[in-house]
Amino acid sequence: MRALSQHATAAAPLLLGSRITAGDVTIRVTEVEAYGGVGTDPGSHCHRGKTNRNASMFGPPGHAYVYFTYGMHHCLNVVCQPEGTAGGCLIRAGEVVDGHELATQRRPGAAARDLARGPARLTVALGIDRRLDGTHLLGDGQIELSLRDTDIGHISSGPRTGVGGDGALTPWRFWLTDDPTVSPYRPHQPKNRSRTPRAHA
Repeated sequence: MRALSQHATAAAPLLLGSRITAGDVTIRVTEVEAYGGVGTDPGSHCHRGKTNRNASMFGPPGHAYVYFTYGMHHCLNVVCQPEGTAGGCLIRAGEVVDGHELATQRRPGAAARDLARGPARLTVALGIDRRLDGTHLLGDGQIELSLRDTDIGHISSGPRTGVGGDGALTPWRFWLTDDPTVSPYRPHQPKNRSRTPRAHA
C-alpha cells in the first residue's frame, strides 16, 4: 500500500511489471500514465474537483477508478496518493500472461500482443466495466493487483497519449522499453478547437 500512497508519478513506474487479474484473465502491466489531483494537473479528470464520475479517485489508494469514455470504451485506473488528494495511474497496456483463450474470445481476431495493447482493449480482455469502479485492488475482489517485487529493466517515459492543453507535454507516461505490447503514442488531435481538450484520467 505504501507504494500507492505516493504521488502518481512515483507510483506509476512501480506498477510496471505488476500483474492485474480480473475476469479469469491476468496481464503483466507494460504501460501506465500518471494523473494528478485538483488544480495540479490539467490533463486529469480531477483537475476541477470531485464529481460523481471521478469520486473513486478521491478515495483510498489501492482502489480502482473505472470510467466510460467516447460512448464505447472503459478504462482502468489505479488510485494513488493519500485519500482525499485525488490521483491515479491509467493502465494503458499489458501482456496477457494467463487466460489467453478467454481473452481471445473477448477480443476475437486480435494478435497475442494486441489483446491488451491500449486501455480500452485491456479492459475488454479483462472483462472490466463501470460496475467495477471503486473495487479494492489489493484484496480478493473482482480485480486483483499484485505489485512486482523484482527489477524489470529499463523504463522509458514521455508525454501522455492524447492529452492536450497545458498537460500535453508533461512526461507522465511510463512504459517498459521495447516491449511489443506497449501502445503507440498519439498526440492530442482536437476535433473542435472551440472545445476544451478532454482529460484521460
